[in-house]
This record gives sequence, structure tokens and C-alpha cells, in this order.
Amino acid sequence: MGYLWGVDIRTRTLNAAVWVALNAVGLGCGASPSDVESAANGPSGDTASSAGQSDFGFGTHDTLDVVTWNIEEFPKNGQATVDAVIDILNGLDADIVALQEISDVASFERMVDQMPGWAGYVDSEWYAGLAYLYRTDTIEADSNYEIYTTEAYWRPFPRSPQVMEFRFGGHDFVVINNHFKCCGDGLLGPDNPWDEETRRRDATDLLKAYIDIHFDHRSVIVLGDLNDSLTDPTPNNVFASVLNEPDRYRFTDMGIAEGARSGWSFPSYPSHLDHILISSGLFDGFDHEDSSVLSLPVDDVFFDGWQSYERTVSDHRPVGLRMAITE
Repeated sequence: MGYLWGVDIRTRTLNAAVWVALNAVGLGCGASPSDVESAANGPSGDTASSAGQSDFGFGTHDTLDVVTWNIEEFPKNGQATVDAVIDILNGLDADIVALQEISDVASFERMVDQMPGWAGYVDSEWYAGLAYLYRTDTIEADSNYEIYTTEAYWRPFPRSPQVMEFRFGGHDFVVINNHFKCCGDGLLGPDNPWDEETRRRDATDLLKAYIDIHFDHRSVIVLGDLNDSLTDPTPNNVFASVLNEPDRYRFTDMGIAEGARSGWSFPSYPSHLDHILISSGLFDGFDHEDSSVLSLPVDDVFFDGWQSYERTVSDHRPVGLRMAITE
């Protein structure tokens, strides 16, 4: 069947099974990994053809809905990829989407032109660079810029982090989009500065230092394809510096990382590599019963399954955070 057509893209929504999964992973629900896996899989016989039969989607009017998505060498299958991405994004109804691996900037800009009510930002000299898409009716973008751009930082950051400062619902936020170095053997090599895990650890430490200095009292979201596991033992965990400060930083998707592999963002390996980290100013909102985080099963909702999705769009699933706004 491929991705679904013939439905108004402004109202198309995820199916009921996905809505159950979104609520199951909300922190106030206390769901176990097996509960989430069961909810996301849905009842036997549930297929992508049920998309649009529910009144519920990922995004809501009252929450800040943020997605990170490694979109793999966009557009990997030309116009078919562009059409599918537009379809998926309008179906998810997120407010802001951080993308990784934009290989063709001109194709990205043409796609934005085909998305009324959306704006895009891409300004990277790096191959397979970073970009943002956001809804102009809910997001007021104040500034976009890269950090750690000089040669001294090319080792930890093969692509410079991309910062967007914005307003949503009368509140100020900062989001930092990243694509860390890939690969490695799972072991930190502290004596080798070019060891892949060491480069990711140093990138994490530098991002933390930047936030501590420049955004100490701001509401910060750090996301992207961080290319490593949250659950590695401490001696080899590249995220140790933020994991060791739970009063200041929290990975919203830790439950996904600790859960069943069917819910991970990179099924081909399989592994969970795409993360969303928040600073303490957002803890109350994330703890709210209306907040959720999920590796979004767009391959099942908009496609016949993983092979069709991977062939057309990406080898990563998007990861979405639905965040309640608290005073």
C-alpha cells in the first residue's frame, strides 16, 4: 500500500494503537516496557490502513510537541521521499522538528515551499547537515545559529550543534540540534582522542558546559542522533556528565532505552540512538500527566512496514516529545 494518500493532511492523525502508546509512556502512567511494547504493537491484525480512524494524533493544541528525526541522506529516494516526509509531518502535527542528514539543501527548501504554515531553517556547511522545521502559528523563532564552529572543535563535533531560541505559548525555550560521530566499539578510549566514544563523550561534556554557562536558567532541549546508548555502564557511558547530574538534566527517552527493542529508534541494528535531553526548567512539564515521549512508529502507521519506510525515507524512526507547559 505504501504511504497513505487521499486524506486531508491538516487533519490526518495517528491510529488508536499509537495514541494508546503515547499515553502509556507518559510519566504519570507508570507503564512498564512490556506495556508500552504491547500498546505500540496494537491488537493482532492492526495495520497502517487504520491511520486516520482516530481523532487523536501525536501533537496537541496545549502541549509543546518536539520531534528529532535522522532523515538519512535526505532525500534518499527523490520526490517520493519529499512527498512521504510532508505526509508524515502533517500527520504527526508536531510544533518543531529537528532534522539530521540534510544532504540536498535545495530539495529541503523546495519541500518547505510545499508546506503551507511551516517554516524551515538550514544553514550548515557540513555534509548531511542539520535543519529545523516549525509551525509558524505556534512557534516564534527568535534566532538560529551554530556553536562550536571553529577547527578546534571539529574532532568532537563533525557537525556543529545548531541552536534555535524560540517562544511557544508565551514561554521562552532553547533547542539544540545535534548529530554526533557514529560507530565505535562501545568502549571509551581515553588515551585516543579520535576514538569514536571519546569524541561523543567530549561533545556531551562541551554541550553541558555551554548550557551551564549560557543557558543556566533557561528551558533547554538537547536532541538529535547522538549515536550512542544511554544505558552503557558508567565507565563507558558517553553521557555520564549529564547522567551524573539528575537534578539538572534528564533524558526524557530513558524509558525507551531501557525498554523493549521494538520501541527503539534504530531498528536495523537494533539500538536506540536518538535522544531528547531536557534541563531542570522543564522537569515539571515533563512530569505532567499530559506529557509523553515515544519512538514514533511511522513505519507502521504511514507505510506497510519497516522495509517500505526504510527504502523511501530513513533507517531511523523519529522520536517525539509531547510536553505540557507549566507555569
